[in-house]
Amino acid sequence: MMNNLKILRGAKTQKEIADKLGITTSHYGFIENGDRLPSLKVAKRIADFFDKKIEDIFFDNTHNKVLDNQKLDETG
Repeated sequence: MMNNLKILRGAKTQKEIADKLGITTSHYGFIENGDRLPSLKVAKRIADFFDKKIEDIFFDNTHNKVLDNQKLDETG
């Protein structure tokens, strides 16, 4: 699983982010490294923290383009 968390984290440590999110550093590390998927609740907290949409963090652009094309197909 690819995500943009390493980029978004910048100079902050995993511990700093995890503390703000209310999760353990190891849990955050697993999510950031793509070893675990966050629950929807945690994904929402992460997205809110970085002021992003969940899909902007946890889905690559190809996925979003596919969804956009499906919407276009459905609307004509």
